[in-house]
Amino acid sequence: MIAVPERFQFLLDTVVDDSDEPVESRASVLRRRIVVAVVLVAGSVTLGLSLSIEPGDSSFYPMTFALAAVWLVGAIASGPIRIGCFPPPRGGHVQAAGIGIVVGLILGAIFVVGGLVTREIPPLRDFIADVLDHADTGGLALVLATAVVNGIAEELFFRGAVYSAFKGHAPVIFSTLIYVIATLASGNPMLGFAAILLGVVCALERRATAGVLAPAFTHIAWTLVMVLVLPLLF
Repeated sequence: MIAVPERFQFLLDTVVDDSDEPVESRASVLRRRIVVAVVLVAGSVTLGLSLSIEPGDSSFYPMTFALAAVWLVGAIASGPIRIGCFPPPRGGHVQAAGIGIVVGLILGAIFVVGGLVTREIPPLRDFIADVLDHADTGGLALVLATAVVNGIAEELFFRGAVYSAFKGHAPVIFSTLIYVIATLASGNPMLGFAAILLGVVCALERRATAGVLAPAFTHIAWTLVMVLVLPLLF
């Protein structure tokens, strides 16, 4: 038996344990899992269709708002979604939002540095450029609105409904894995890679704050960096 240092044991417990979450009935958990399964299929198909639309096509934005609606409806239909605070049980919503923004900006900076590297690798650069091409059409306000609305909807569903559906079963791991699989429906491996990093960070925030507020603000801050800064590199 290998002894795990206390500091690392705390991190391990954070990932695999969710004992501070309220207990739900079996019926509630079953409902969440059924809703999650159905919405994942619908959302993955919608995501794939939206990113298959040619840049400049006017149907892209309605399709992306439709995708956000799928995630949002799924989150609501699954059952109550916890807002959370930081650190539980003390703290409040302002602290959770602030932590989320700071983490999102740091994560965005890491992606920008990664962008400086990947733009020198043609195959990877092309995958990123395919996504950014959609941001070149439509006004900046519309691009930002689309990205932010979808980011919030994703957090409500993946760190809300999906996470809660796996309570007691390593929800950080499984909610992230499902998020990555759903994102890969886009057919773009770079989006899948981004989903790994973003998914892990947001899921750990969900675990630490017992709610979706911090992850949502992280996703918003990260999205703003991606939309406003990343295109300048490509």
